[in-house]
Amino acid sequence: MRKTICLASLLAIFFSACGKKEEKPAPKPLPVIGFVQAVEDETINDARRGFLDALKAGGFDSGKVVIDYQNAQNDIPTLNQILDRFIAKKVTLIAANTTIAMVTALSKTKDIPIFMMVAPPPTINNLAEVDSLGRNVREPRNLSGVYETLTYIDSNLALIKRVFPKAKKIGVIYNPSEVNSTNAMGRLRPLSKQYGFALEERAIDATINVPPAAQSLVNAKIDVFFAPPDNVVFSAFETIVKTMNAANIPIVTSEADLVKRGAAFGYGADFYQWGYQCGEMVASFLKEKPDTTGASLRELGYPLQVVKVRKFVHNDEALARFGLKAPEGSVAVK
Repeated sequence: MRKTICLASLLAIFFSACGKKEEKPAPKPLPVIGFVQAVEDETINDARRGFLDALKAGGFDSGKVVIDYQNAQNDIPTLNQILDRFIAKKVTLIAANTTIAMVTALSKTKDIPIFMMVAPPPTINNLAEVDSLGRNVREPRNLSGVYETLTYIDSNLALIKRVFPKAKKIGVIYNPSEVNSTNAMGRLRPLSKQYGFALEERAIDATINVPPAAQSLVNAKIDVFFAPPDNVVFSAFETIVKTMNAANIPIVTSEADLVKRGAAFGYGADFYQWGYQCGEMVASFLKEKPDTTGASLRELGYPLQVVKVRKFVHNDEALARFGLKAPEGSVAVK
């Protein structure tokens, strides 16, 4: 009887053990990228597309990373709310698309890595760390990414002088509340004088003000319209193109995508490649998973980079409208 009970007990234990499922370890949480974009615009969207393509090429597709994409729709309170949520969520890093997104992110966190694109260097925005003599010496410790210099202003004014030797007056629309715009204007004003151009400026703060500003420039009899890197200009560019075309005024720009959208020609950063370059940096960062505690991204091997791919492009249809030949060295946009 006792043997029977022992055997029954052993069988019960055996079948009980067989019935238990082997517990699998909990999956590691995926890295989370808080991607913040300040405005909805096709040109700036190209940088985001490049960023995402670079991540995928680097092995971080949808199954390897979580991308929390948020667009502030050109609203500062919304931008602040987005970044506050990213910080509370403790995202792995923040990808900031455009200057205002980068500046606002830096004002809110000194710990979460920020990778920027479509923005100038932090020295221009007085965001760099300073030494005892007050000199800008390095970028903020948690900032990396890709920036553009202001040399495109020089290049485009030289192009205008070469292609339109009789031009005397250049028109420009900009938003004085955008840092990148005021930086561009700070470079454009003295250089225009050096090249012998009179500069007609129209400062606006919203896309609704673009039509009257553009018409005002037409009435001022400008010879060429220059489109600077300004979110208001980006958002209302089709309106600007329509107004200038009606008045037979060609548009020159520093943005290749604006040439696709109707400018005659321009030299500047390719936004898709700009975002791609930043995405490559982020993919490398996610692979290496460096400990950012107490160390700057620069010290960890992720210093800021200057944009690598610039293009000199023209729009065949726009050139034909104004009876112009393609500038030497430029490539037609597709």
